[in-house]
Amino acid sequence: MAVVTTTPSTSPGAAAAAPEPERRAGSPARPVRLLIGAVGMVVTAWLVCNIFLAFAYYPQWFAGSGILIGLLGLIVGIGGSVVFFYFLNLCIEGFPSRFSEGLIPYAFLLPGFSLIAILLLYPTVQTIVYSFANKDSTAWVGLENYQAIFGDAGFWSALLNNLLWILIVPILTVAFGLAVAVLADKLSATGERIAKSFIFLPMSISFVGAATIWGLIYAYNTPGSPQTGLLNAIVVALGGEPHAWYQIDTARLNSLLLMVILIWLQTGFAMVLLSSAIKGVPEDTIEAGRMDGASEGRIFWQIVFPQVRPTMLAVFITVLILVLKVFDIIYVTTNGRDSTDVIANLFFRKLFVEQQAGQASAVVVVLLILVLPILVYQVRSFRQQEANR
Repeated sequence: MAVVTTTPSTSPGAAAAAPEPERRAGSPARPVRLLIGAVGMVVTAWLVCNIFLAFAYYPQWFAGSGILIGLLGLIVGIGGSVVFFYFLNLCIEGFPSRFSEGLIPYAFLLPGFSLIAILLLYPTVQTIVYSFANKDSTAWVGLENYQAIFGDAGFWSALLNNLLWILIVPILTVAFGLAVAVLADKLSATGERIAKSFIFLPMSISFVGAATIWGLIYAYNTPGSPQTGLLNAIVVALGGEPHAWYQIDTARLNSLLLMVILIWLQTGFAMVLLSSAIKGVPEDTIEAGRMDGASEGRIFWQIVFPQVRPTMLAVFITVLILVLKVFDIIYVTTNGRDSTDVIANLFFRKLFVEQQAGQASAVVVVLLILVLPILVYQVRSFRQQEANR
């Protein structure tokens, strides 16, 4: 009996139809790729850093042109980032596949985390260390700097002012922003856009510019002279006497007038976020309330308000952190005179005027301790909101 045997077909079609062999679970390391990637990253980082140093120290090489330096900075910065991440990816691919697949997300986050460490964490640690050193950070003095600032009446006055700013500015900013958002929502589409544009406009002004504008409102001339300040002009027109508003520390009135500047600046920010949150409230819940006979006020407080509360909290905490760091407004208007000082301005004066680096560092550490609980609470609130979605 003849035995028929078959041989595998060697035709191109058969070869294409045959299944590919299974890929190995892990590939070995590729040292050449790893070395090229590592060297490329170092060289790229070195070149980019030196080019930016040349921009800073040798502008004459670029004809002293700020526009040319800016354009080259964009090209070098963006191009250098692309090349750096190319070599980074090449370096990661040089590791065994199992290791590189788990490493690559962290590797691409590493440059960002490195910048955070260099620009934020290192200065923070250094400031804490310097708070235990003398005025020029050359010798240890223990807790003397903290004893000095806590024994200074000016420090406690600045701390009290910061507390007042914390209690007043975020609450009024959120309240005004919410009121404007609700009222603007009742206007026509064109009216809403115009109203929101005017209210948001102060956000484009710097703190120094805003302080200058409000300085014209609070301006004071001696009695009998024409009052160029708007507020004093109104007071005189009503039969009153003009006042040097920035010098009235009775009941911290001058500090309250300075708070108005920041509230004016940040109301537009609160309005935009809260208006977006209000528009995101499901319309069917509002219609259900109206069908049940609820008034507009009750609909707002019992239906709309609970649903925009997370956004209000986010705005409140953001403004609160800004208030803790407020400096520009105080520095430009009063520079801390007449009981208007705040922690940030006190730090500036200790460091650059009194040349007390140790005490200035201690003031910053106190500010850091005040900010940290708020940051922790903010992160936990955001996480809770994400978990509830």
